[in-house]
Amino acid sequence: MSFPGINIFSFARRINRPLILDGAIGSLLQMQGLNTDEYLWTSLAGVNNQEMVIRIHKDYIDAGADIITANTFRSNPAAVIKSGLSGISSELLVKRNMDAAKTARGDEPVLIAGSNAPAEDCYEEKRTLSLKELESNHLNHINLLLLNGADFILNETQSHFDEIKIICRYCQKNKIPFVMSLFITNEGRLLSGEKAKDVIGFILRHGPLAVGLNCISPRILDSFLSDFQFSSNWGAYLNCGSGNYKDEVIGCGIDENTYGDIVKKMLPLRPSFIGSCCGSNKGHTKIIRDILNGLS
Repeated sequence: MSFPGINIFSFARRINRPLILDGAIGSLLQMQGLNTDEYLWTSLAGVNNQEMVIRIHKDYIDAGADIITANTFRSNPAAVIKSGLSGISSELLVKRNMDAAKTARGDEPVLIAGSNAPAEDCYEEKRTLSLKELESNHLNHINLLLLNGADFILNETQSHFDEIKIICRYCQKNKIPFVMSLFITNEGRLLSGEKAKDVIGFILRHGPLAVGLNCISPRILDSFLSDFQFSSNWGAYLNCGSGNYKDEVIGCGIDENTYGDIVKKMLPLRPSFIGSCCGSNKGHTKIIRDILNGLS
């Protein structure tokens, strides 16, 4: 499934009906008993527990998701190198996790987002990789996601401007459809220090499908939106965990009804997409669908 020449996020914003992005995959696999890897998170599930991944995707589709996110958050080359696991490659992890997403989609009119995370740990302020290594990581991972059938690249939890610049310039130059979703601090800044609103201006000059905010708390979203108004395609999928976003073990801390109240507050701001992040499940997706259908 693809949408050449059509920005469906723009269409969604025009009709005031945001697309429904799915919820968490990694933390849900973890809550279902899957062990996580220090560097690869749950991307190994595509190889060792593919049926679990397919089932989660199908549950989100049944709950109303317009977009499912492939379990490729930590299938990038830099993470694979750090893991040191023999027999595991970025090519294998991307292929198996993209296969799971495509199997789950079947003939449903659902888009598949290829998840492209920061090259290293999402929440660390300092990077250890060189600029050349960062560029190689992102270009190779993006190309693998596209080769294996991603409809667009969801660059998520991005919070370092050097990586954002690499991704934006590459995607614009090669006409790759992409969304850039940022992780921001309480002060509305990236972990690398820049003001998020200034970085959003840079991103928009490179033709993204949309800009997003993810894995932040509802409080941080409220604070940011009180000082910044999106005039472009935008969306959010918020952290629903029960603790700190750096926690290694993640549980659900914001139930679907509470999340539904948060979603209702977002709708007047005309988002192009709404989903949920760490700690969420199909119930959070269903409440979004019910709200948009006037059922809740």
